[in-house]
Amino acid sequence: MSAHDFEGLLQEMIGLSSASVGASVIRHALARRMAACALPDLHAYWAYLNEHRDERQELIDCVVVPETWFFRDAEAFGAMTEHVRAREYGGRPLRLLSLPCSTGEEPYSMAMALLDAGFAAADFAIEAVDVSTRNLAYAERAIYGRNSFRGTDLAYRERYFEACEGGFKPHDRIRRQVRFTLGNLLGPAAFSAWPPFDVVFCRNLLIYFDRETQGRALARLGGMLAADGLLLVGPGESGVPSLHGYASARRPRAFAFVKAMAVQSVPATPEKARARRPPRPSLPPMAESRRLPPSAKPFARRSAPVELSTPAPSAAGADLAAARLAADAGRFAEARQIAERCIVESGPSAEAFYLIGLTCDAQDDETQAIGYYRKAIYLKSDHREALAHLRLLLQRQGEEAGVRALTRRLGRLGEGGDA
Repeated sequence: MSAHDFEGLLQEMIGLSSASVGASVIRHALARRMAACALPDLHAYWAYLNEHRDERQELIDCVVVPETWFFRDAEAFGAMTEHVRAREYGGRPLRLLSLPCSTGEEPYSMAMALLDAGFAAADFAIEAVDVSTRNLAYAERAIYGRNSFRGTDLAYRERYFEACEGGFKPHDRIRRQVRFTLGNLLGPAAFSAWPPFDVVFCRNLLIYFDRETQGRALARLGGMLAADGLLLVGPGESGVPSLHGYASARRPRAFAFVKAMAVQSVPATPEKARARRPPRPSLPPMAESRRLPPSAKPFARRSAPVELSTPAPSAAGADLAAARLAADAGRFAEARQIAERCIVESGPSAEAFYLIGLTCDAQDDETQAIGYYRKAIYLKSDHREALAHLRLLLQRQGEEAGVRALTRRLGRLGEGGDA
């Protein structure tokens, strides 16, 4: 019995590729779960997993590391609102999906963006799906600290949140727009009974899959997306949908796609489209879904925003600087060891994933290098070095669509020549 057996199990259960997530992350999760279950070794833990099916969910929760915040990649939410405002939906409410929804910041951001765009609560409903029960519990509790509020424009927090013990809580009118469900995109007959969605956010999931699983995932998403629907993926995945029947929606920095053969309907004005929508019908019952509880009190506007304290510098910064020096000196094994330790001790970071990708690249392990570069871009969409190295690898593999997408992104960041 070895860690490879568990890697195979995780790929079977949720499609997770150890080459993408990193073997050290899986080893760390195994160590934590063995300690929690008071088990001495991998053999004992494997037997325990087979005897206690609930432990499989605990392992999934331990491996899935949430890294998200409100209005992450703001252009994606702008693309969403522009797309739905330009279409007529025959008097029915919009259907939107966030998968994976992680700890809830994305689906709540979708709700806020639509309300800001002038849609009424009755005009849309959002389904939010994740494989992690821990993430869903956090999303339903819906108390968010400073790490969920990044950037300089936090006006939405004044409009849609109230201060509470431990952070900020979305107002009830935001929370009741979203329904959270435990689910697995790659599970048998997943969501087959659900009507098609007008917008699907599936961001930063494909980077954890190998190529074959990416194809399966995009085929499943295609079956869930309406004919003229919009699919949004993460920055590190922007070259993948075009290989599987999707075409770019041509919305800069949104990483948005439509079905390549979609027949676009004649746009209707947003006012006309909203006027024709009746009140939203009740959502259909489904297994493992939970409705968000109502807020205890109404949202009260405050005259001035509550300031969040400035995050302390990362303790891993010095180690990552040492890892980069080691990589620059050609000591790739040392650089990777430091970067992997930083991930285990301090959590995922773009620089750590980039440096691990660099070590894989130096050893001609293109598959792992691509996975790590994409993970770096997932955490920091303007990481020029990761973008440039990923483009070179895709050029070698003949993935022209991905190369073009990365070239456009590097151009927008001010890089005009070839990397």
